[in-house]
Amino acid sequence: MMSVQYVTKETLELMRAELQRMKGVDRPAASRAIAEAREKGDLKENAEYDAAKEAQGILEAKIAALEGAIANTRILDESSIDISKVSILTKVTVTNLKMNKQVTYKIVSENEADLKAGKISISSPIGKGLLGKKVGDTAEVQAPAGTLQFRIENITA
Repeated sequence: MMSVQYVTKETLELMRAELQRMKGVDRPAASRAIAEAREKGDLKENAEYDAAKEAQGILEAKIAALEGAIANTRILDESSIDISKVSILTKVTVTNLKMNKQVTYKIVSENEADLKAGKISISSPIGKGLLGKKVGDTAEVQAPAGTLQFRIENITA
């Protein structure tokens, strides 16, 4: 049983586009590769045929997984976000107390995480540590480098 995953409308559209590409482009290409390998003779000793069949199996598994993920996805309504505390889709400005450095993160689902864009997963150590905190609170986060302390400076949608 997959858990429900909350994403923005844009992310769901990207997931659906990826599924369309896999079904409409990658699947026919995999079938062609199998057909071409089959034409080359004896299937018992045809490594190309075996590789094409394996690639097709991997593709079908990816399609099934993405279909399952889409079925268990719910769109988050960004207009109804509670900014009184850190939650998914809030932007939170924190000060790393050890380095006295301020940074702003957007808390997002695992699929949307992109550290370079300032988007951290709700299930990451920092995401989990900030969740539920209010402005002025200090969050202690266990990270591979040790315990980090963040003071919550601001929360916006």
